[in-house]
Amino acid sequence: MNSFMVAFGLASIALVIGTFLRAKVPFLRNMLVPASVIAGILGMIFMNAMVQFDISIGTDMNMFTTIVNELFTVSFISISLTSSKKTGDNTQKEMMKGIVGMGTVWNLLYALTPLLGYGIIRLCGGAFGMDSIYGTLIPFAFAQGPGQASAFGTVYESFGWENAAMIAVAFAAIGFVVAFGVGIPAAKLGISRGLAKHGGVMNESIIRGYLKKEEQADSMVRDTTCNSNIETLSYHFALIGLCYIVAIGISKIFALIPGFLGSSMSGLMFVNGMFAAYIVKFLMKKFNVDFLQDDVLQSKITSWTSDYLVVCAFMAVAFNVIGDWIIPMLVECAIMTVVTFAVCFYFGQRFGSDNDFERTLGLYGTSTGTVPSGISLVRIVDPEFKTNTAVELGLMNIVMMLSTPVYLVLLAMAAGSLSAGMTMLSLAGLCVVYLIILKVTKTWGKKSFSWKK
Repeated sequence: MNSFMVAFGLASIALVIGTFLRAKVPFLRNMLVPASVIAGILGMIFMNAMVQFDISIGTDMNMFTTIVNELFTVSFISISLTSSKKTGDNTQKEMMKGIVGMGTVWNLLYALTPLLGYGIIRLCGGAFGMDSIYGTLIPFAFAQGPGQASAFGTVYESFGWENAAMIAVAFAAIGFVVAFGVGIPAAKLGISRGLAKHGGVMNESIIRGYLKKEEQADSMVRDTTCNSNIETLSYHFALIGLCYIVAIGISKIFALIPGFLGSSMSGLMFVNGMFAAYIVKFLMKKFNVDFLQDDVLQSKITSWTSDYLVVCAFMAVAFNVIGDWIIPMLVECAIMTVVTFAVCFYFGQRFGSDNDFERTLGLYGTSTGTVPSGISLVRIVDPEFKTNTAVELGLMNIVMMLSTPVYLVLLAMAAGSLSAGMTMLSLAGLCVVYLIILKVTKTWGKKSFSWKK
């Protein structure tokens, strides 16, 4: 049996079951739990049961970790191949506070959580034999999701930290649970207290999670190639494959840089995939063949990778690997959930616009799961996307690039090139810098809404 295809098949079965349960179980419908999260939890239980009873199924958790890593690279390639939509000057000016504010608060959490995570595991991890450095994996999981958790965890492993990818992916799986477990009740509370100006009765199709036959419409995807020659979908996947090979070449170039920087950048395939996609996109425009690539179809490919990323992230978690460390991990996740909630909901009330509540929910979902998690929470309170919040969540990735020093110092510590003390001082200093940016940009001001009735 092919281990990859078995893993893909099991994840697919879990997604089908998750879609069915979302439609039929009232609790899951009311909580708007995505089918991928339901599927992931079921898949995780199944995989660990197979290990517990020593039943061979033709694949294992390591394969799911590999799939997460590779799919994340593919998702970044697909995102980068998609053209960004331009907006008018007035709209850009209105959105700027949200983009800068949310992006900077995300950066703050990205620096703050590993600082706290290191301290938490230092206090409670020693009794379980867990090194404090594993506590610094939390930002890659909570703030970035399973793809980057696996990618950065793999880099940690290259520096000798065993099972770092598994620990990071486990953190990411828990992140999805708290994203919706805390975010959805907060959204409903906001609606009940009149904070969601565009909230109302949610569309029945959104609640059940699928479209009935009479609700379905023709696809908006355009054929860009003749099917007798090459299927349009095949062409788009071919572009992704091309970018992946270019990314390998870029990784080999980075590997020539001496020290931890070269080995780190060489190992971050999702970043190199992004660079490769930009190069391919540029060349396609240069030779006037970019019309062959359809953004709607490309976005659907990205969404496909996101669904499987979530499922496989859960199914990659091995209880027997993290079992000895599960208590300090849960302690860290619980504290980080409270910290993330507090930071998001404190600053979210102070961005200074009439859609700050929607921004707060979106920021929290993104800071515990992924951008799609944040958008899912926004959709609860703004089902027709009448605010610009969803777009702002996407564009804040530009501001999030200011987080680069954070992962550089963390990787330097993992490689042994920077002491733990200097790393923590650097993270604390970066937190101060991000707070200053919030003040200077006037995205840390007075309250724009209150939870009180």
